[in-house]
Amino acid sequence: MTATPKRFIAGAICPRCAAMDRIRAWEQNGIRYRECVSCDYLEQLAIDENGFATDLPTRVNQPREEDTSDDIQTVRLIDPSDGKTH
Repeated sequence: MTATPKRFIAGAICPRCAAMDRIRAWEQNGIRYRECVSCDYLEQLAIDENGFATDLPTRVNQPREEDTSDDIQTVRLIDPSDGKTH
C-alpha cells in the first residue's frame, strides 16, 4: 500500500460547500483523492498509465474551437437629436 502525504491545494474551492483553501489531495494505490475538511466532500480520480488523473472534459482542459462564422453586420449610428430642436 503506497500513499503520499495529504497536502492542501492553495486557492482550491470546494465544489460542495464553496470553502476556499479547505481541499487536500493525496494518492493511494493508483487512485488520486481530493477531500474537503469543512464538509464531507470526497472525490476519487483514477490515474492512467502515464501517471495522470483522468479528468472530466471541461472548457479548461479541452482545446478551444475557433469561431469561423463570417457574419458581418453593419452598424448605423443615429444622432439622438436628429437635427430637431425641442
